[in-house]
Amino acid sequence: MKKSGILMLIGSALLLGLFIYPLWNIQLEAPQYPDSLGMNIFIGGIQGEEEFDIQNIDGINHYIGMKKIPTPAEMWEFNVFPIVIGGMAALGALLGILGFFKIIGPNWFLGWLTLMTVLGILGMIDFNNWLTDYGTDLDPKAIMKLTDSEDKPLSYKPPLLGSEKILNFTAHSYPKAGAYLMLVGMLITLVAWWVGKKATKGRS
Repeated sequence: MKKSGILMLIGSALLLGLFIYPLWNIQLEAPQYPDSLGMNIFIGGIQGEEEFDIQNIDGINHYIGMKKIPTPAEMWEFNVFPIVIGGMAALGALLGILGFFKIIGPNWFLGWLTLMTVLGILGMIDFNNWLTDYGTDLDPKAIMKLTDSEDKPLSYKPPLLGSEKILNFTAHSYPKAGAYLMLVGMLITLVAWWVGKKATKGRS
């Protein structure tokens, strides 16, 4: 169990990368912005890739009635997610230490991984819901009111994952370093469970 305990410690520690690196990135490409506009989404807030990206995106959104990019104070997620990630990293470290000293078995590692997977899925659902609200809840007094062939307001929702054409913009939405570190950490905890399971079977 010593090897599996160390792996569990490493896997859970990689979650802390989310406090440093962005979880997701959305980029907007258009002829008038050859260098594109981008925003990095962290667990504690949203930042522009370049100094004036957020300001420029908000300016574009104003014309079509979209909300401004929210500040951490305007979204409960930016206050809760750091607590959840920090708590899961601490719990994983505790389980790794207990596993190292053979106080608990490897199934605890699998339980942590299951919980982390559920939280990740819920986070993605919440993120998609925010994107939907962001792109569809438009100000009826907007300067530009564009409709489809059925005279319904257009949706400006960026894709959850991938690329999509929105008017003369192409929106790209992909995970960033923080998400990859989290995924690697979760895979390492799966390996920790497998190594621990193998070790406990060898002793039986």
